[in-house]
Order: sequence, then structure tokens, then C-alpha cells
Amino acid sequence: MRSTPHKAFATSALAVAALAAALLPGTSASAAEPSDAAACTSSQLITNGGFESGTSPWTQSSTSVITSRSGQSAHGGTSFAWLDGTGSTHTDTLSQSVTIPSGCAATLSFWLHTDTAETTSSTAYDKLTAKIGSTTLATYSNLDKNTGYVKKSFDVSAFAGQTVTVAFSGTEDSSLQTSFVLDDVALDTSAATTPGDTTRTPASPGYTVSLTSNSSGTSWTGHESVTFTNASATALSEVYLRLWDNYHGTCSAPPITVSNVTGGTAGALSVACTALEVALPTPLAQGQSTTIGFDLGITVPSGADRFGYDGAFSMIGNALPVLAIRDGSGWHLDPYTNNGESFYSLAADFKVTLDHPSSLLVPATGTSVDTPGSSGRTVTTATASKVRDFAWAAGPFSKISGTSPGGVPINIYSVSGISSSSAQSMLSTAKSAVDAHAGRFGGYPYGELDAVIDNNFWFGGMEYPGFVLDLVSTTALTHEIGHQWWYGIVGDDEYNSPWLDEAFTDYATDLAQGLTGTNCWNSVSWASSAEKITNSMAYWDAHSSRYSTVVYGYGKCALHDLRRLIGDTAMTNLLKSYASSHWYGVSTTAEFKAAAQAATSTDLTSFWTTHRIDG
Repeated sequence: MRSTPHKAFATSALAVAALAAALLPGTSASAAEPSDAAACTSSQLITNGGFESGTSPWTQSSTSVITSRSGQSAHGGTSFAWLDGTGSTHTDTLSQSVTIPSGCAATLSFWLHTDTAETTSSTAYDKLTAKIGSTTLATYSNLDKNTGYVKKSFDVSAFAGQTVTVAFSGTEDSSLQTSFVLDDVALDTSAATTPGDTTRTPASPGYTVSLTSNSSGTSWTGHESVTFTNASATALSEVYLRLWDNYHGTCSAPPITVSNVTGGTAGALSVACTALEVALPTPLAQGQSTTIGFDLGITVPSGADRFGYDGAFSMIGNALPVLAIRDGSGWHLDPYTNNGESFYSLAADFKVTLDHPSSLLVPATGTSVDTPGSSGRTVTTATASKVRDFAWAAGPFSKISGTSPGGVPINIYSVSGISSSSAQSMLSTAKSAVDAHAGRFGGYPYGELDAVIDNNFWFGGMEYPGFVLDLVSTTALTHEIGHQWWYGIVGDDEYNSPWLDEAFTDYATDLAQGLTGTNCWNSVSWASSAEKITNSMAYWDAHSSRYSTVVYGYGKCALHDLRRLIGDTAMTNLLKSYASSHWYGVSTTAEFKAAAQAATSTDLTSFWTTHRIDG
């Protein structure tokens, strides 16, 4: 959030691009690529991964493994692979041979649903093993039972240049069936990332959440689990969960409670109870994956805030615990800031099930599907891929919907008191803004876009992937939607480099509104020699009255000046290619400066000095 409505309109962007570039296959940390990586063509190597085209080229242990028979359902389409489920001693296998080109980064993924008649909570009687070549990637069991599919992903770049077999083997003991159901198997390749970013970890998080609300949507209880991989050469002995919204309460009565941790041992809360250490049972080596789970309680406080309720309407941002990042400087355990954002996270997959009274509408990050629940309740299942956070709201909203000319579905949710004409105006603004930003920086990837409108927001607006909070304001909404690129798609360390999302988003907002920032740098007046566009939130929290002016205002003016210096075409190409090379990644100031210098023959050294852009 921000100290002024203007601040709420932005979030960092470029620092996070560098992060995902390191941790997520297929992103690049810089414009320059090794020659063999540049030759790699992005592709999907598994044939018939959805099992919709018969059985070829899969090898299965029996003709009943690939099936569409009743008793289980597909993740997509109508067919799936069903291993075991007999309730007797049994083994099923499924495999396919693939060749991974040299110089490629490669990620194997599949969707797994496990259901079982076993009642134990401690013994793995039935098991599914996933392997590539002779390497076991993971073993699952009846203890991993779940109500739907969960996506599993593995970095298999080490097998580039080899022909290997992707294989699944399910074994079942003599009683009580366990079914391992696979679907949508994929092996995606892309240009290999440059070395150096593998210090950012845990990588490729996958969150599965199931919550049930009280009658008003102000209290939620349930379970969350997260699967992750250690991308670093340094073993991972612990992880940290960020319980950001404990800032809004006290350590004796925290709004976010975590209990019954599995897959690790919970330590003490720290950083004003916004960080929880979880020690892993054994150190996690590079490339290894594991899962931790915990029971979760969320109590929404009163207030028209990014986490708070305004009358009958609850806004639930940053409430789900997410993994902190460890990089070359160690664990990032920065304090919460109410002046801006502290959030620094990797792109992740979320599947969130929200059970709530049918009288409440529940807009959320990702694409949502509503199904009837029990006795007057609805279950909203939201699925989101490659997002840095997950947020939702709950209340008796008024909803209108439409689709942008570029094909993006948009939903406007209004609290009571927002006129229908204001809602329609915001829908029109959203349609225009999402297409304008997409045209400049790359296509909008998050499916639908939800905007919750409430004129009581003291902070102006707030961005989450595919989900924004906003006042009735054309400029504010255009800004928050701009954050879908500069913070959401191209990420950054929002605490240490807030200009990377806020300045870039304000610049994008100007462009979307036809503003060129003519002479805006002429009005710059520095408060001190220590004041810089690139200062961290630690500085701005101590100089809060200058935060919006410098980071938003001076920041976007600097980008307008850069455009005038290198030329409109060069600047347009710079930002579009920079976004592309940091897609779902993390950006840093140093990387952006290097990319800008590569885009022009003009020496930019004095430009960075004059505009106080360090890094």
C-alpha cells in the first residue's frame, strides 16, 4: 500500500524478472545468451501428453492404463492415465522416450490426482515413482491424496543432449486401493539461462490451498501446502514462510495463524511475526524437491485496506503464506511496509479452493470456476499459473463483465455506493488499458482480469496478479493494470528496488493515456544528496513524504528522458524485448541499465548519474 493514493498505483517490475530468469527455465537474466542456448528452439517434447490421441507413443503395462473410463476424470479433455486402483497387489507402468536438444533448459511437468481408500496418515503403502532416465524425480504415495489435480514440475535441464525415457511406475499392496491419475504430461524446452541466477531459491513453487469461510467472509480456515525445488548449489536446510498480514495485528493475536506443519519443523516467528522458519528434515540438494504443509487460519481485520473489510466487503491480499527467497545475499526477510510493498517472490502455480456462502461473490487471482457446495454454499476454485501472489475478495458485490478488443475477459466488482455508470466507466478503462499495455510489453497471460472498486480505499489502488483493488479513477486503474507487467510478469525485489515496478508502471500509464512527460524532469528538486530514485523502502519509510514524488514522479520522468535520448523506436523495442527476456523472471537495476546501454550507441553513464539511478 502507499502513503498517498498515488503510491498505491504502482509496484516494482524489473528486479523480479532477473529472479525468475535464474529460477525458472525458459527465462533469461540478460539480453546476451550463450551461442548454444541461442540455438535452442522452445518446444514441447512429449507427444500425446494429454492422452487424447490414443496410446501412441506411450508404452503402458496394460491396455487399461490410458483410459477414459468412469471412476476418475481428466484434468483436461476426456482421457487420462490411471495407474493402480485395484485394491490388490499390482504394478502399472507408463513411459515415453524423448530427446532433449543440447543447449536447452528443460522442465518436465504433469498433473497428478491421488485418491485412496487407505485411512492411515503416516504409512505409505502404495507408491508412484516418477523418473527420467535412471534418475528418480519424486515418489508419491497414498499420503498425498487430494481432491483434485496438483501440478508437479521438475528441472531436467541436466539431460540436455540426451535421449531419455520419462517413466511412471505405480505399485499397490494387497488391500485398500490407491489410484494415481496422470494427465497433461509435458516436457518444455527453451533457451538455457545464463549461469549465476541459481542462487535464488526455493524455485518453481506450487501452492495448493483449501479454505472455508464464515458467513461474512471475514474468517477463513483450512490447509495450504507448497511444493518447491532447491535451485541453488548450496543445500537448503530451511525455508521461511512470509505471513505478511500479521503486520495488521499483534503477535499475541495474529490475523494469520499457521499450525500442524508437516514436511518440516516450525520454528519461532520473527520479523514482527511476519516470518516463520520451517526446518527441513534433511538438507535439500540442488535440483531436489519437497513439500511442506500446514493448517491455516485467516482473520480479516476491520478497515478498507488491501487486507481488511469495509462493511460487508472483505479484501484479502497477501493473506496466503508464501515462500521467502534466499539469494546470494542470504534470506530476504525484510519488514512489512505500509508505505509501499515489501513483497519479493518467484512466479508460482496456485490452486485455491474457497468454500463460502452463495450470497458472497469471490473474485480472485487466476481463472475461477464456481460449483455448488452444501446447504447454500458455493465452492470457488481458482487456478493461476506463474503468478507471484494470490489475492481474493468476498462480499455481495455488484458485478459487470466484458471482453477487451484483444480478447481479455474482464470483471468489475463494485461495493455498494458505486454507481452503475462508474462501474461501466471502469470496465471501459480496463478494456483499453489491458490492450494498450499488452501491445507495448507482450500479451496478457493471466486469463481473466478482476477489478474490485471501492472509493473508501485510503491507498488509492493495489495490484495482484490478475486482480486489482482500485478507486473510481481512470489513471489509477490504468496504473494498477500496468503492474500486471511491471511486478507481475517482470518481477523485482519490491522492498529494495521499488522503482523497478512503480516508475515503470507510471511510465506505462502515461503512454497508455497519450502523455509524453514533456519537460517533466525540469521540475525535479532533490531534498538531499542521499535522495535517489533507486533507494530502498528502508530509506523511503524514513522519508515517506518524498516517496511518491521521487519513485513515481521522478522515476517515470527519467524513463521519459531516456526515451527522448535514445529515440522512441529504440525505447519501445528496449522495453518490449526486456519484458520478453525477463518474462516470469526477476529484474534488477543493473540488468536494466545494461539492456538500455546495449540499445544505444550513446554513452549513458552521465544519464544515470544525473537521474540518480544507481545499481
